[in-house]
Amino acid sequence: MSTLAPRVSTLNALAPLKAWWPILIGLLVLYGPTYWMLAHGLWNTDEYAHGPIILVVTLFLIWQQRAVFMAGAGVPPTRVEAATGWVFLVFGLLAYAVGRSQDILLMEVGSQIPVILGALLVTLGVRAARALWFALFFLLFMIPLPGFVVDTATGPLKQYISVIAEQALYMAGYPVARSGVMLTVGQYQLLVADACSGLHSMFSLSAMGLLYLYLMERTSAARNLIIMAAILPIAFAANVVRVMVLILVTYHLGDEAGQGFLHDFAGIMLFVFGLLFLFALDGVLGFIFPDRRRARAQV
Repeated sequence: MSTLAPRVSTLNALAPLKAWWPILIGLLVLYGPTYWMLAHGLWNTDEYAHGPIILVVTLFLIWQQRAVFMAGAGVPPTRVEAATGWVFLVFGLLAYAVGRSQDILLMEVGSQIPVILGALLVTLGVRAARALWFALFFLLFMIPLPGFVVDTATGPLKQYISVIAEQALYMAGYPVARSGVMLTVGQYQLLVADACSGLHSMFSLSAMGLLYLYLMERTSAARNLIIMAAILPIAFAANVVRVMVLILVTYHLGDEAGQGFLHDFAGIMLFVFGLLFLFALDGVLGFIFPDRRRARAQV
């Protein structure tokens, strides 16, 4: 009896999860090919290299809320919750079918949010969806940006970065001139390409900044709003510094150094510095808007 008791208790603990095995298998069948395609395509580019990180963090956030699946398994959803869930589920499946058949990654990848939300509402109800809201929201950062958004934002960003970099280096005494987004420093000419616009850096830093706020659970609304408002300016400033660093590297060390390893390394380091600056800003704001810890409910 003593040997069987632990096994029985373990099986009883896992019993509420049995209803989710068909759903998990269905999600793997649907989105396994999608993730395989992303892993061998879009995620190998600099612009969307954050995709695997978003996926891993989302799985971690869901695992953190695993108690929801255990506690809510015995409480069936209401008719309204189930009906709403079916609406989201059907909508998500239709979006997936269109995206998959027409090779529209925006719809194919984005469809997983209404699909998962619908499955949660149908099986566990609003309580589970509310507990996992940030995990679902975080999946938005995995969706590729629409082409018209990239085209609209890239041009002005490159222009602003070129102007600021030129003016700052000229004031520092460097022989730099600008024609549009083409910068001339000494005998070298550098084009501020689309990848240097900082759009995707803003996207990635926004994801990490919002994740940081979610995990920290700050109680001060003013502190949270200031940090959220600072994310995009910090990302933009970090990218301006990146372009200036590459110009200086090219000027002092040559074109090969500026376009080689240091080019990619500068992007990584300045993204890290952007995050560190965000953390430092949060620390400073902590003195102005002290954080009051919320009392956690005892389960």
